Amino acid sequence: MKPSSPQSPVAKLALSVVHEPERALPAPSGAREEALRFLLQTAADAGVGLIATRPDGDGERQLGQAWPFPSPFQVTVRTVPLSEGLDRVEARARRSLERLGLPRGDTLLVSQATDLAGVDGRALWDRLKALKDRGLFRHIGFCATVEDGPTLLARRYQPDVVQMPGNLLDQRAHRTGILSELAGLDVAVHLSSVFARGLLFMSGESLPAHLAEYAPTLSRTRRRLAEARIDPMQATLAYTLGLPEVAAVVASVASAAEMRAILAAAHAPRPDLDWEALAFEQPAALAQSPGTAARRAISNAA
Repeated sequence: MKPSSPQSPVAKLALSVVHEPERALPAPSGAREEALRFLLQTAADAGVGLIATRPDGDGERQLGQAWPFPSPFQVTVRTVPLSEGLDRVEARARRSLERLGLPRGDTLLVSQATDLAGVDGRALWDRLKALKDRGLFRHIGFCATVEDGPTLLARRYQPDVVQMPGNLLDQRAHRTGILSELAGLDVAVHLSSVFARGLLFMSGESLPAHLAEYAPTLSRTRRRLAEARIDPMQATLAYTLGLPEVAAVVASVASAAEMRAILAAAHAPRPDLDWEALAFEQPAALAQSPGTAARRAISNAA
């Protein structure tokens, strides 16, 4: 699976649908279901082809009830942690397809690279390969961070897909050569956390405590973008979608309004920016989830 060079940036765009109520106004169950159908139809009409899912909560079932018909989407599924046992990992992957209402998925991802690095890593990978061989998933891979050493794991297991975080503030995957190395191994890279967990949209007063000391740095980044008349969503999508080694850019979205904002930003002309100058000096600090305030910031930005 080699990254392609699509004519439209939306061909690279993938979605992770957010179901938490803090990203949307409270609504009755029927209204939420209709809103989700509208979101998915909006994405389908725009040409988005990939949806990334998680096995936690009720999100898979909600998606399974809301797909457009016929559904144009391919779906990535994540495993539960290996600590729950090999049998549970396999059974839950099958269950994910049932909840999604799909006969097969596009990609099954080990949710934690550390599971593959442990003593049962090979046994876990063999379970994924068996599911692929049976036709339940077209591709298999794993989620990783820069610290996990994704290139070494890719050489060991030869995955089809590696998903890892990357955004305007955390450019390590690109700057350290990891993306190029994975592409050289014929691995399709899916970038996640492209909005830096909402930090691109937050004011200094709203930052979580562990990032409060970095408020001036984040403020300078936002000021540079404002001076260039580029909003943060447009900038980070331009950066991530413009990386030639990346096959998919996974953007979180909670509503059709957010979907339209993301589509508009993705289609905007690519700005002429010094991307490296916008990177965060200590990007590892961004890996900690900033919580509800940041998720609201994304919604407000849309």
